[in-house]
Amino acid sequence: MDEKFPHPVYKDTVLAPLFEGVKAHYVGAFRAINRAHLVMLTETGILPLEKSRRIAAALVDIDDTVDVASLTYTGEVEDYFFLVEAELKKRLGPDIAGMLHTARSRNDMDHTVFKLVLKAHADALIAKARTLAAALIDKAEAERDTLIVAYTHGQPAQPSTFGHYLAAAVEVLLRDTERLQAARANIDHCPMGAAAITTSGFPIDRKRMAKLLGFAGPLRNSYGCIASVDYVTGFYAAMKLTFLHLGRLIQDMQFWSAFEVGQLHVPASLVQISSIMPQKRNPVPIEHLRHLASMTCGRADAIVNTMHNTPFTDMNDSEGEVQVAGYAAFESGSRVLDLLAALIGAVTIDAGRVAKNIDAACITVTELADTLVRAEDLSFRQAHEIAAATARAVIAAGKPLGEGHAAFAEAFRNLSGRDSTLTESAYAETVSARHFVALRERFGGPGPQAMDEALAAYRASLTSLSEQQAAGLARAARAEAALDAAFGALLQE
Repeated sequence: MDEKFPHPVYKDTVLAPLFEGVKAHYVGAFRAINRAHLVMLTETGILPLEKSRRIAAALVDIDDTVDVASLTYTGEVEDYFFLVEAELKKRLGPDIAGMLHTARSRNDMDHTVFKLVLKAHADALIAKARTLAAALIDKAEAERDTLIVAYTHGQPAQPSTFGHYLAAAVEVLLRDTERLQAARANIDHCPMGAAAITTSGFPIDRKRMAKLLGFAGPLRNSYGCIASVDYVTGFYAAMKLTFLHLGRLIQDMQFWSAFEVGQLHVPASLVQISSIMPQKRNPVPIEHLRHLASMTCGRADAIVNTMHNTPFTDMNDSEGEVQVAGYAAFESGSRVLDLLAALIGAVTIDAGRVAKNIDAACITVTELADTLVRAEDLSFRQAHEIAAATARAVIAAGKPLGEGHAAFAEAFRNLSGRDSTLTESAYAETVSARHFVALRERFGGPGPQAMDEALAAYRASLTSLSEQQAAGLARAARAEAALDAAFGALLQE
C-alpha cells in the first residue's frame, strides 16, 4: 500500500482547494508577515544582519520570479507556506532558509493572515454601509415634509412623512454600523508571536510585529491567539444583523410599490416590463435586494454556525475554506448596499395615491380624539368613541374624513350630550394630514423642527463613524510604509 503523502483524493478534495484559496486571497498577507517577521527577528538580534539580508533578497526574488497565480497544486509541498520555504531552500540552502521560521508557527501565521484579509473586507463593507447611511440621510432631508401613510400590522395607521420613516431606518443602520466597527476593532489584534500555543523562548517583540502589520496591538493571551475565533463569529454576527434589518426596509418598499398601495414610485430605470403583459411595471430590483440580503444573512450564519460545538483550540474548522466561504457574504452584501443606495436616491412618493389612501382609511382620526381631549375637556376614552363613530359614518358614506363634520357633530352630541365647539373649518384642519404631522414636534417625531434636530444628530454620528474608520486606515497606511522602509533597509548592502 502506498503511504506517500498526500493521498491523491486528499490532495484533490482538501489540499488543492486550500491552495487555490491562498492564491486568490492570501499571498499578499503571507508576504507581509514574512517581511515583518524578518524585520523583527533582525531588530531583536535573533537573526544576524548578514543572514537577514540574504533572506530578504531571496524573498524579493521569489516574489519577482514565482508566478503564484499560474501555479497548479501538485502535492509536491503541503501548502503555500511550504512552497515559499522550498523556494527559499533553492536559493539559500536549508540552514539559512529555515531561519525565517524561527519563533513562529503556521498556527499564529494563519490567524494573522485571516485577520489581515478579514479587516480589509470589513473596511470595504463598513465604507459602503456609511455611503448608504449618507444616502438615507440625504433622502430623509429632501423628503422631510413628504406625506406618507404609515402602516402597522399591514394596515394604514397614521400619516407621517417619508423623511421620518427613512430617519428610523437611518438610526438602525447607524447602530448596525457601530456594531460592525466594534466587531472590526476586535479583529484588530495580532496573533503573531503566539507561535504554536505558548509563545517562544526567543526574545521576540510581539508589539513590534503588530505595529509593522498595521494592527492596533498584539492579542494578549497566546492560547487565545490560536483558539479564540470570536473575531470571526463577532463580525459575521454583526453582518447578519445589518442585512436582516435592511431586509425589513426592503420588504416595506416591495409592499409600498404594490399596485394596491402605490405610494412608492420606482422610476423606469429600475423597472422591468413583463414579457407577456405590457401593462405591468415590475420593480424587480427590490426583489433582488430582498434575496441578496437574505443570502448574505445565510452566508454569515453559515460561518458562525460552523464554529458551533468545536473545540477551544487550533482547528481547521475556523481556517482555510471556512474563511474563504465567508467572503461570499461580503460579495452579496456589498451588492445590496450599492443597489439600495441607488434605489433610495431614485424613488419618489406618489402624493395622489397617498392622499387617496389617507382619505379612504381615516388615518388622521387619532388627532381628532386628541383634540377633543384638549379642546372639549373629554376623557380620552370618550373622545376615542366619538372619533370612532365619526370614522364609521364617513366610511359608510364613502366620504373622506375631512368632509365629515356633520357626522362628527352628531356623534359628539349623541355621546357627550352637548354640542362641540369645533367649527367646520376647525374640524377640517384638525383631521388634515399636514396638521397631524406638524403638531408632532416631540423628540423623535415627524414635525419639521424635530426632524431637523434628528437629521443634524445623524450627520454628526456618521461623521464620527467616518473619522474612526479613517484613523484606523491611516494607521494601517503608516504601518505599510514603515514595513516597506524597514524591509527595504535589509536589502541595502
